Amino acid sequence: MPINETLAQYSDLAFQSAFAVFVLAFVLLIAQYATTRARAVQEREARELVAAGTAPAPPQVPGRVTDPQDKPWSERLGNMAMSVLVVGVVLQLASIVLRGFATERFPLGNMYEFVSMATATATAVGLVLLRKPAYRSLWAFLLIPVLILMFLAGTVLYADAAPVVPALRSYWLPIHVTIVSVGSGIFMVGGVASLMFLLRVRQPKGEESPGVWGKIAARLPDAQTLDRLAYKSTIIAFPLFGAGIILGAIWAEAAWGRFWGWDPKETVSFIAWVIYAAYLHARATSGWRDTRAAWINVAGFVAMLFNLFIINMVVSGLHSYAGLT
Repeated sequence: MPINETLAQYSDLAFQSAFAVFVLAFVLLIAQYATTRARAVQEREARELVAAGTAPAPPQVPGRVTDPQDKPWSERLGNMAMSVLVVGVVLQLASIVLRGFATERFPLGNMYEFVSMATATATAVGLVLLRKPAYRSLWAFLLIPVLILMFLAGTVLYADAAPVVPALRSYWLPIHVTIVSVGSGIFMVGGVASLMFLLRVRQPKGEESPGVWGKIAARLPDAQTLDRLAYKSTIIAFPLFGAGIILGAIWAEAAWGRFWGWDPKETVSFIAWVIYAAYLHARATSGWRDTRAAWINVAGFVAMLFNLFIINMVVSGLHSYAGLT
């Protein structure tokens, strides 16, 4: 099967550009995080001075129209970061589409392409779930695993545009692998939200410690909001991931003559699915809606990463299609 080298190069360029754009967005979000924190400290000190009677309250001018130029730097940086994130998501999706046209196949035949799809899903879903200004602080933490995964995909996991191995030349490839990669990307959002929930529980809103963790938690939403966000994203990803496992079993029966063979990839995928099922059960059980449920969700996220890297790159099995040499 001929490979369109020009489109393949454009695909790689789009992926690299998306990575650079996400780095820029990360820098803008960190700057927003810092300036918002400084502004919050200034406002709190001003309120304390007013309450103590040592400083006059700012005058209130009835009917005053706020000048758009009066927006604080934190808000301007946040708006710029969101615009840059949209550009990054578009570039990454363009990279996936161009890889597909270059190879004349569905672009999910190796780990580079799988990670690209999963991170694109995480950022695209983030644009929807984290669209409110109050959630923008979470973007700085979501971009950390996204950038790490994209860096590994573009270096260690990178594979040249090429036809897939014969075992993957099936109509089940776009169905099974797409659902699993999309579910994995959404799980990433839930895992980050649960980690931030655990931090927020240790640093309650308005009672943050003066240390590093207190300063990091100061801009996060309240614990209840973070818990709801983690639950919302996980409850979306869970049926998708479960459907991906079932469809993978059907594909296995057609390819290998059995639905389930306890291959390492199958086993760890099932373990991850059970962990997420335990999280949803714990989250719906009275008395477990605290840090215990969040830790289960984090364990599921760790299982997903273990399945992605250790199983594909270290353990040999029927699913060893990493595309690594």
